[in-house]
Amino acid sequence: TILGETHEEEDEILPRKDYESLDYDRCINDPYLEVLESMDNKKAQRYEAVKWVLVFAIGVCTGLVGLFVDFFVQLFTQLKFQVVQSSVEECTEKGCLALSLLELLGFNLTFVFLASLLVLIQPVAAGSGIPEIKCYLNGVKVPGVVRLRTVVCKAMGVLFSVAGGLFVGKEGPMIHSGAVVGAGLPQFQSISLRKIQFNFPYFRSDRDKRDFVSAGAAAGVAAAFGAPIGGTLFSLEEGSSFWNQGLTWKVLFSSMAATFTLNFFRSGIQFGSWGSFQLPGLLNFGEFKCSESDKKCHLWTAVDLGFFILMGIVGGLLGATFNCLNKRLAKYRMRNVHPKPKLVRVLESLLVSLTTTVVVFVASMVLGECRQMSSSRHSGNDTLSLQDISEDVNSSIKTFFCPNETYNDMATLFFNPQESAILQLFHQDGTFSPVTLSLFFLLYFLLSCWTYGISVPSGLFVPSLLCGAAFGRLVANLLKSYIGLDHIYSGTFALIGAAAFLGGVVRMTISLTVILIESTNEITYGLPIMITLMVAKWTGDFFNKGIYDIHVNLRGVPLLEWETGVEMDKLRASDIMEPNLTYVYPHTRIQSLVSILRTTVHHAFPVVTENRGNEREFMKGNQLISNNIKFKKSSILTRAGEQRKRSQSMKSYPSSELRNMCDEHIATEEPPEKEDLLQQMLERRYTPYPNLYPDQSPSEEWTMEERFRPLTFHGLILRSQLVTLLDRGVCYSESQSSASQPRLSHTEMSEDYPRYPDIHDLDLTLLNPRMIVDVTPYMNPSPFTVSPNTHVSQVFNLFRTMGLRHLPVVNAVGEVVGIITRHNLTHEFLQARLRQHYQTI
Repeated sequence: TILGETHEEEDEILPRKDYESLDYDRCINDPYLEVLESMDNKKAQRYEAVKWVLVFAIGVCTGLVGLFVDFFVQLFTQLKFQVVQSSVEECTEKGCLALSLLELLGFNLTFVFLASLLVLIQPVAAGSGIPEIKCYLNGVKVPGVVRLRTVVCKAMGVLFSVAGGLFVGKEGPMIHSGAVVGAGLPQFQSISLRKIQFNFPYFRSDRDKRDFVSAGAAAGVAAAFGAPIGGTLFSLEEGSSFWNQGLTWKVLFSSMAATFTLNFFRSGIQFGSWGSFQLPGLLNFGEFKCSESDKKCHLWTAVDLGFFILMGIVGGLLGATFNCLNKRLAKYRMRNVHPKPKLVRVLESLLVSLTTTVVVFVASMVLGECRQMSSSRHSGNDTLSLQDISEDVNSSIKTFFCPNETYNDMATLFFNPQESAILQLFHQDGTFSPVTLSLFFLLYFLLSCWTYGISVPSGLFVPSLLCGAAFGRLVANLLKSYIGLDHIYSGTFALIGAAAFLGGVVRMTISLTVILIESTNEITYGLPIMITLMVAKWTGDFFNKGIYDIHVNLRGVPLLEWETGVEMDKLRASDIMEPNLTYVYPHTRIQSLVSILRTTVHHAFPVVTENRGNEREFMKGNQLISNNIKFKKSSILTRAGEQRKRSQSMKSYPSSELRNMCDEHIATEEPPEKEDLLQQMLERRYTPYPNLYPDQSPSEEWTMEERFRPLTFHGLILRSQLVTLLDRGVCYSESQSSASQPRLSHTEMSEDYPRYPDIHDLDLTLLNPRMIVDVTPYMNPSPFTVSPNTHVSQVFNLFRTMGLRHLPVVNAVGEVVGIITRHNLTHEFLQARLRQHYQTI
């Protein structure tokens, strides 16, 4: 797919040629799509109904994956904390805290070691998976990203990572897990389960899979946060480059199915009330409400908007700092850790776990403050999931290293699950000192930055929310203590701080706003959250990109932005296209096809015929060239017939002026004979342009006539299709006509999807290299094309919105002069061509 040289920045690690593009543009002739063409209205309706059933199944399965992860995370975390808490309480009196630390290290190191082993089995399971899914939905094929083994390692690995005490979240990997479910479930097959085969020929294309992956990713967000609308917007904002109304409905339906599936089972398991739907997502913020006894309290006022804007600016700065530090760590890992044996990655994960555990334990013992318990701590708050939130929050208070009737505020944040710590910061009133919040924020900021990127499944949403909530709670405490703003509700500032920091890190706007609103069930927070996220994004974008875009760039993935800059319209399609083409003829010998496929890495080839002046001489002695010329002749005559039909149809046009013009034109010009028309087409002089022959490279010894030979463009054909035709022996001999060539159905052509055989693995000894392959029934005769003079912005919009993989550049007389791929539209490539343009002016 990637044609031409790679233009890389200095900080890029992997070359772009390692990534393939997805076949969103079907390079198949329309009549060849017999699965769709043969459908009547009832069959088409059943086909559409199957899609709805599948997106519902994707949502249900994603919800069950979330239930599995949440259940075992709670089980392992509660087991660890119960053992450690009893040990700490006992050793506080006996003076054996070192033993408690060793017990905690034993739990954490064991869990992290298991998570690292799972990543060794499937390396793409590391991290949150959001950058990889973002690339996939953008049109880039990341190897192994949607395999069954990936979701198994991801789901099991993230529960061990979270239970192991690392500063990671389980919500981010839910997006990757949902995407894998969406990719695999509609296929009814898996490489890991080769023996299980179902005869289900539908949805076997990258375009259909892309739509289901969009639904799965949205279902993952919905299951993580209980936000089906936010999940739909996330898939739209961060993922798919192509969108339509029908896909919107299906994605929303899948998100709803995931939300209510998880809600149904979690509510039934936790409360024993099946069908009550009390726990909508893995992470819920509870309901924000001032105490009835505090008449001065307001959730937020117009005056607070000024503080929210300032918090957005600070959150953007903090997010930019986080991304900068994490980028440096990622580059260091790619240069010094990843090239070494895989055991080094496991050791790094264990080192991070060891450091995190020691810091948490020592900080709770040395830096925490013992604060007096209060019986009226926000008792007027409404509940999370119809329970008294004050009881839920008070139950998570830790008394480590503190006397009776007091509790340790630092341990309350560190020795609780991250979701419980977030609830503490959102809903406890006056329980954390500014010193504790400052130290907690600093330690959590540095350790979570170090953790994201190690070889374990890890999410970034929850750590960023917790870190930002501590920042917001600190701001509220300072405003209350030093400025005297008594009306401030600390939970609101904690929420705004969480939004500011998370927005500064990931740079999401619309979807993140809706996710936070749905998680709080408070629509009045819409305006402050939206303003804060916008300010945080603008501030952070001034310094660097979002964390996911940074990791995408470090992997060298040719990701396409939403639009190009205004200055790019100085370029045309001819400035960015790849002019050196490798092409095939409508009728090509097997020997030539094998040579082309084995000596190139392109994933599509233009189907062309050469405009020779002496074609009649070739027709006399060469059957192959004769077939190609006949194909071109029939194509020319077909176009001439269409032109005559258009002229005749204009006679009945109601405008008398047009009718007179048409009559005058016909009267003055006799319809040309077929042979005369063909001769005119062949003898026309064309503007020369460079091209490559299928089996040789340009040489200095070539004459100008050999170097510049016009090629009439007829269509595109994919490498996978050519390999399938060779593998199935689809060809005919010179002594036969092309009608004797076997015809493959759509089902047969897509039987090996998505992993077609490689040309180097085929046994072609039984095929005669002189046999001919007629590719015309299988090529796409009407792909999207652009003129060489088309502005780059128009080329970019067409390529991205239509989900294309190849965009031929065809001049006014039907000659292909170049081809544009994803690589030619990346920001770095366009910048390099723009610099060349300025130098030539």
